[in-house]
Amino acid sequence: MAIRKLLLLLKPIDPYPFLQTEGASLIKNPQVLQYLESRCKVHKNAIKFCQEILSKKPVEWKPISRNDLSHPIRDVDMVITVGGDGTLLHASHFIDDSVPVLGVNSDPTQAHEVEELSDQFDASRSTGHLCAATVENFEQVLDDILFGRVVPAKVSRISLKLNSETLLSHALNDILIAQPCPAAVSRFSFKIKNKDGASSPKTVNCRSSGLRICTAAGSTAAMQSAGGFVMPMLSRDLQFMVREPISPGSTASLMHSTFKPDQFMDVNWYSDHGTIYIDGCQVQHSVQLGDTIEISSDAPVLNVFLSHGISQIRSRSESSSSTRNHTWIHIIFIMKDFSENA
Repeated sequence: MAIRKLLLLLKPIDPYPFLQTEGASLIKNPQVLQYLESRCKVHKNAIKFCQEILSKKPVEWKPISRNDLSHPIRDVDMVITVGGDGTLLHASHFIDDSVPVLGVNSDPTQAHEVEELSDQFDASRSTGHLCAATVENFEQVLDDILFGRVVPAKVSRISLKLNSETLLSHALNDILIAQPCPAAVSRFSFKIKNKDGASSPKTVNCRSSGLRICTAAGSTAAMQSAGGFVMPMLSRDLQFMVREPISPGSTASLMHSTFKPDQFMDVNWYSDHGTIYIDGCQVQHSVQLGDTIEISSDAPVLNVFLSHGISQIRSRSESSSSTRNHTWIHIIFIMKDFSENA
């Protein structure tokens, strides 16, 4: 399918408005202020650069603020996000499996900067694990897509049912089921079941800090930080881990594992209150005592242009020529909030 229409949310141009107020005086380290101002400048320059590239292409485009994105994205052929992984995560909650997405990392982490400032503060910027482009290669990646030299990867997402009702939000990275208060104990049980009706022989009863389930894409995020393992990006399996279990006993080995696409996890919640956190703080749903939660990989996949796929396909097609086709694109730059960890 030819790419003719595309959407984008530009991240707020001033992600740190307090820098323009008396709040900036509370920051005593001038290097921190310089760092924050640099992040703003780099992001603004990235937006300007992308717009300049687009103006040279036979396309039509229009920037829209992220705050204006409130409905499912329809009637477009592609979405471009400019920000980081958090920006792409935000966009994913408005996209089904019919619209591919390209992430542009507008402010990548600079290794030398992190090293130089390590004694002062954490100078990490955007990881961009899911972003296939930066300002360095945006034009080449865009051309590869427009002229059909690359195709998006089909990345799994998590489907959720709360008391048998399907939730509209699908997790691209992970979900966390826990008490609203992080210091409170979460009580729940779970069992892995096959979709044909069979189930695992043992119900796992838990008192812990909560339950995290991730996709392959999310296995490099919070799951890995908690001691989980990295999964192949295109795996359809889901990985789960009980957080900080209290006296797990004989069930300890059952509290961190995976389940297959033909299986689902059935969770019974036994605390008075709880929250399902979808992709960090992107989406939240409340749960209460007696609720049941069904977790599977039945959600529509997200079609994402990934950096390794683009580099592999480009290397195979460098010697081939492509016929240029004029295309029409309506673009929404997705602007990420710097308050995200992306």
